[in-house]
Amino acid sequence: MRCNIRLISLATALASVGVSTPVPTSNDTATVSVVLPAGTVVGSVGEDGVEYFRGIPFAQSPTGPLRLKAPVRLEKFESGSVQATGLGPACPQNPALDITPLLFSAITLPGVQDTLLYGSATGDETEDCLTISVMRPKGICADEKLPVLFWIYGGGFQTGSTQMYDGSVLIPESVTQGKPFILVSVNYRLGAFGFLGGSEVLADGSANLGLLDQRMGLEWVADNIAAFGGDPDAVTIWGQSAGAMSVFDQLALFDGNNTYNGQALFRGAIMNSGSILPTEPVDGDKAQGIFDSVAEAAGCASPKNSTKLECLRGVDYETFVNASNSVPTYLGYNSLAFSYAPRADGRVLTASPEVLAQEGKYAAVPIIIGNQENEGTVFSLFQSGLDTEADLITYLNTVFFPNATKEEIEGLVATYPSNPDSPAGIGPSNVTYPEFKRLAAILGDYEFTFMSRLLLETFPKNVSAWSYQATYASGTPILGTFHATDLPYIFLQTDAVSKSIQDLYISFVHCLDPNGYVPSNHSSYLQYWPTWQEKKKLLEFGAESTSLINDTERAESFEYISSRLETLRI
Repeated sequence: MRCNIRLISLATALASVGVSTPVPTSNDTATVSVVLPAGTVVGSVGEDGVEYFRGIPFAQSPTGPLRLKAPVRLEKFESGSVQATGLGPACPQNPALDITPLLFSAITLPGVQDTLLYGSATGDETEDCLTISVMRPKGICADEKLPVLFWIYGGGFQTGSTQMYDGSVLIPESVTQGKPFILVSVNYRLGAFGFLGGSEVLADGSANLGLLDQRMGLEWVADNIAAFGGDPDAVTIWGQSAGAMSVFDQLALFDGNNTYNGQALFRGAIMNSGSILPTEPVDGDKAQGIFDSVAEAAGCASPKNSTKLECLRGVDYETFVNASNSVPTYLGYNSLAFSYAPRADGRVLTASPEVLAQEGKYAAVPIIIGNQENEGTVFSLFQSGLDTEADLITYLNTVFFPNATKEEIEGLVATYPSNPDSPAGIGPSNVTYPEFKRLAAILGDYEFTFMSRLLLETFPKNVSAWSYQATYASGTPILGTFHATDLPYIFLQTDAVSKSIQDLYISFVHCLDPNGYVPSNHSSYLQYWPTWQEKKKLLEFGAESTSLINDTERAESFEYISSRLETLRI
């Protein structure tokens, strides 16, 4: 049964381009309410034909004694109802990482620069941030049973929020196609709040809290999404960057157990620019060093009557957030050698993610997975002292792979040419320092392209997987088609390329096959997308058209890295 679903015109969809948060305040828009077991949620009705319920608490406030503890489910709203008509809060994060204006000025998207990529949209940050947002087509009934797309934002596990992402383009497009869905996004704890490691954290059972926040968000969907007209049995999880790495972790959590109350929490997954992240364990040297640095910055290096962990739980908010942000960031010299990341703890993640993939200990559901052509360029802008090959080897050995021998790093670097075409798609004149392009190629391959390929090679042949590479921004000075270029294409734009990609995703959400779009809408751009298992090919999203390309780029480097991941972990 349809219940007053209004078809959104193309003009309405276009009107939302460049507006990252189009939800009016409750003062000048209609409201809509949904009754949940925890109480009533009041949302807003946008002029874009989308109903927004943003900032719904799903867990008790993770403050005081619950700081650095697993999330505790919120059973009842304190006042019996929640006003979810604004944007909701962001979790504490590192404001120094918001370089969005620099990155997006390269592709000149009005309105994107201030809000979309990294950092919170409003600066409304609070430790009491475990909230979830639901966006649905206007006027649907509670018995609609629409499929659900569950978004996990990226940001290097140090920044990001649900505030930056809405359904103002995707949801109206799904309605015009007769394939409406519900978009859900979840806040999860970042930095030391969500991904602190160390031996004390391991002994306390408090590792990988950000992943547990995400998992509780999925459980909230299972319990509550039917009241919004959604189908809890038709959930697709989706993430970008650290969010995509989190998606794989959700596949691999508890050795692949993705059930809750006897039912699967999701049936499909989409990973944009991220999947497997090889990491040292929670109590390894890297994580322990970060823990000790945070404890020292918070004044907890030598607590008198408590452990360091108990001391961190007791310091005031400003002290702890400043301590969390005192360690290296992923947009700096240390780059993708993350200070904070999901790490094996023997329970939530029983081993490093690449081991879980190779052993098949993950929920194998249909997936879309892919990358931008130049994933590593953004993360190679800050190492200007790397002038020689010897400098590059020393950098990789000390910052990224201290457990590898110098000879292993020399062997790795030797598989990468120093010519100006590496990585491809940038052009020969864009060398910011002598080893920039080689570092960019190595980082992009190691943390993105090769890990996608490794996952696909472990993937069951009887479960469909589709893979892509984006090259639509080739020629962007220095950066090429860089990491996060896809975000405006997916969330904001409505040109032919964007609509094509959006429609592939909409089709996948509905039928677990991206090829269910209307061919006449894309005759000049899209072609049939075979599964990776069929041809081991990627669908290349170019500026003018798509094509199928072999997934064999830098095969020697892939073999070298994939055979040495026990020592090549961050």
